[in-house]
Amino acid sequence: MTHHQPQNRYDYDVIVIGAGHAGTEAAAAAARLGAKTALLTTNLDTVGQMSCNPAIGGVAKGQIVREVDALGGLMGEAIDATGIQFRMLNRRKGPAMHSPRAQADKKAYQNHIKWQIESQSNLDLRQETVEDLLTEPITEADQSAREHAQLAGHKIVGVRVRGDAVYYASAVILTTGTFLQAIMHTGEAQSAGGRAGEGTTTGISGALKRLGFQLERFKTGTPPRLNARTIDYSRLEIQPGDEDPQPFSFLTDAITTEQLPCHIAHTNEAVHDLIRANLSRAPMYSGQIDSRGPRYCPSIEDKVVRFADKTSHQLFLEPEGFQTHEIYVNGISTSLPRDVQDAMFRLIPGLEKASIMRYGYAVEYDYCPPTQLWPHLESKAVCGLFFAGQINGTTGYEEAAGQGLIAGLNAARTIAGRSPWVPSRQDAYLGVLVDDLVTAGTDEPYRMFTSRAEYRLLLRQDNADRRLTPQGDELGLISTLRREKFQDKVAQIQRGRELLHQGRVQGTPADVYLRRPEVTWDVICESVPELQSLDSNAAEQCCIDIKYAGYIDRQQLDVDKQNRLSEKRIPASFNYDRIVTLRNEAREKFTRVRPLSLAQAKRISGITPADIALVLAHLERKS
Repeated sequence: MTHHQPQNRYDYDVIVIGAGHAGTEAAAAAARLGAKTALLTTNLDTVGQMSCNPAIGGVAKGQIVREVDALGGLMGEAIDATGIQFRMLNRRKGPAMHSPRAQADKKAYQNHIKWQIESQSNLDLRQETVEDLLTEPITEADQSAREHAQLAGHKIVGVRVRGDAVYYASAVILTTGTFLQAIMHTGEAQSAGGRAGEGTTTGISGALKRLGFQLERFKTGTPPRLNARTIDYSRLEIQPGDEDPQPFSFLTDAITTEQLPCHIAHTNEAVHDLIRANLSRAPMYSGQIDSRGPRYCPSIEDKVVRFADKTSHQLFLEPEGFQTHEIYVNGISTSLPRDVQDAMFRLIPGLEKASIMRYGYAVEYDYCPPTQLWPHLESKAVCGLFFAGQINGTTGYEEAAGQGLIAGLNAARTIAGRSPWVPSRQDAYLGVLVDDLVTAGTDEPYRMFTSRAEYRLLLRQDNADRRLTPQGDELGLISTLRREKFQDKVAQIQRGRELLHQGRVQGTPADVYLRRPEVTWDVICESVPELQSLDSNAAEQCCIDIKYAGYIDRQQLDVDKQNRLSEKRIPASFNYDRIVTLRNEAREKFTRVRPLSLAQAKRISGITPADIALVLAHLERKS
C-alpha cells in the first residue's frame, strides 16, 4: 500500500508488536543477535504481565521454560528471582515426567522482565499503538535472494502507529496476545478489551485481512480474585512448596526466597446446582459466545456440565505476591454474571465470607490459524512478517515465550541473510510445539503436554542445557557466563562417568552396579568417595544417563530413523499439481502446509503412506 510520508520516521531492523511473554522473548532474542530492535506496546506498565494465573511452568510447560533458558531466554531467570513457591511435579514418576512449576510474585515478575528488556543493548522499548502494517509487492530480486519469498505476494516494510509516525523495518513480529478485536464477557455484560481494564486493537486485524490472512476466533477465561483477609484458612487444606526448591534457570545456583503456602478448597453439589440453574446466563451457553475455548482448562460451567457425575472440584488458592492480599482461585474460571459469582463463593466452605476483588470473565479474540506460517514462524503470504504467541492459537505464557524466542531469533537471522533455525521434534519440546502448529494447525487453544512429544524420554527438563545450549552458543544467543557454566557442568559429568567406570562396589564396576533399580547415588558414593566432589546437577545427569541407558539408546534409534526422513528435503516452491496421480485432498493439504521435509509431510493430518511414496518418487525423479 502506498502511504503519505509521515511527520516522524524511525528506522530499525526488527519491530516487535506486543510486550507480553512472546514479545519480550522475541525482542530480547533479536537484540542479542545484534539486530537493532524496537519493542512497541500500548502500555509500558504491562510489559511481561501475567494476565491470568501468577505461575510459571507445570507439566510439559516447565520443560519449555528450561529450554527457553538453555537458549539464553528471560523467563527462567525471572521466575527464579521472583518466585514465591516452587514445586517439582510428578516426582514419584520417572525423570521424563518431572516438571518444575512456581508461583510468582506477579508484580515483581513483571518488573523483573521490564528491567531485563530496558537493560538489553540494541533494544528500544516504546509506548505506541500500532494501527497498520506497511507492505510492498515482492520483487524478483527478493524471490531469488530467499527461497521462502518465492510464494509470498508482499514483503513487510514497517508499521504505522497512532500519531502519524512510522517505524520502518525489514522484519516485524506480531505478538498481540488476546487483544485483536477482543471482547470481554461477564454474564450478559460485554465490553471491548483483551484484559480487564485495558482496550482492544482493531487496526492490525484489518491489515491482516487486507493482506489475505485467514482469521478465526478463540475464547479464553480467567477466574475471580479474592481478598485473602476475607478467607477462613482454618477450613482449607494447606499446600506447601518443596523443601528443596529447584531453580528454573541453569544460571541459578539455589532458591533462597521465603516460600508462601497455597491452599485447597472444594466445590460441592450446592455450587453445582447454582451453576446449572444459571447456565442460561453464561455467555458460553446462551449463544453469546460461540468460539472454542481451551479444553484442558475448562470453565467451572464446562466442568459442571461435562463431568455431571462429579460432586466436587478442587480449587487452588494461589497468592499473587508478598505485597498484595489478592488471591487467584485456580480451577474456577468463569464468565457467569457477577451476582452468580458472589453467590457461588458463599456456598464454598472457608470462602463463605470471601470478598471478590476482580470478577472472572471470558475474552473472545482473533487469531491466525498457524498453518499460514513456515516452521521458523514467518508467514507464507508476507515476507518478513512473523507471528508468535496467542495470535497462533496457543494458550499459556510458556508456549508464548518459546515461540517468541524462535520468531525473534529467525527475524534477526533472516535480515542478516542467514538460513532460519528451528529445533526438531527430536531436540526439544519447542520443536514439537512449532511443528504441531504449522503442520497440523489447531482447532482449540493449543497447550503443550508431555504426551505430545514422542521422544519425551530424551526431552527431559534436567537435560535441556545439554540438548540446546551448544546450539544456542553457535547461534549467538547465550552469554559468556552461561557458556562457561555449561562447559564446567559437561566437564564434571565426564569426570563423574570416568570415576564410576573406574570405581568398584562389591567387586562390580560402579557404573554397572548403579544400574540396579534399588541402588541410589549415595550408596555408590560410600564406595567411591571422590564422587562427592561433583556438583549435584552433574551427579544427577550421571545417575540418569546410567540408570536409563537402555531406554535412552532405544529411543535414540527411533530418532536416527526419523532424522533420515527429515534429511529428505522438499523445496518450499514444490509444485504438487505436477504429481497427477496424487489425491486431490492430499494435493490441497500439501499446498496449504508446504512441508519442508518428508518427515513433516508424514505428520499432516489425513496424509497416507501412498501420498508420501508419490512425493518421494517425484523428488527422486527430479534429482
